[in-house]
Amino acid sequence: MVIIVDSRLQKLRDWLLRQHSGTVCADRLRVIAAELVRITEQKVPGAVVELGTYRGATALWMRAVLDSLGGHDRTIYVYDSFQGLPSPGVEDSEHLAEGELLSSPAEVHSLHTSWGARPPVIHPGSFYESLPRSLPDEVAFAYLDGDFYASTLTGLENCVPRLVTGGVLMVDDYADTEVNPRAWDGLPGVKRACDAYFGVPSPMTVIVGEGDLAFGRYERKTA
Repeated sequence: MVIIVDSRLQKLRDWLLRQHSGTVCADRLRVIAAELVRITEQKVPGAVVELGTYRGATALWMRAVLDSLGGHDRTIYVYDSFQGLPSPGVEDSEHLAEGELLSSPAEVHSLHTSWGARPPVIHPGSFYESLPRSLPDEVAFAYLDGDFYASTLTGLENCVPRLVTGGVLMVDDYADTEVNPRAWDGLPGVKRACDAYFGVPSPMTVIVGEGDLAFGRYERKTA
């Protein structure tokens, strides 16, 4: 477990849990911080990327953690349509509808500047249009929060080949209830996309939190 000792980071954590409880939770923040600590300590090269940034709460947390570790030079890139969610496909549930989670680049920028943090490089547009042309060639850490099957699959197709050795991709809403019965399984298209991409047996590791965290982790072991 990562122990937050930086007072500013602790203040931000508490604020995010109060003001952005719909998209972040204590488990998510802890796991993400642990991965950023690892890539920093192991000097894993590459960028940090987030696919599905919404209002930028998770991106802000990643920026703050990196800065607390002295990683000011590591750039964060975020991707979102900023048009709300697309229509769910046949592999998805109806938990989220087309047009939900609408935000704007200005909201992401404003959130960061309000905390005195360097905003990420923002790439508006659908994943299938923006990722092939603007995703960094080397990725150390990717946080994939695509919600739906098609978005998740597109994210995997573009991110996994760009992971450096030791790089990690975390998939939000990856619910393997056989391994973790507590995991929230409201967006089944996410795991279905991972299974379609990686095949069976899957190299994904289930991350178990203290609550209903649904997280999958993939690490690039070799070049």
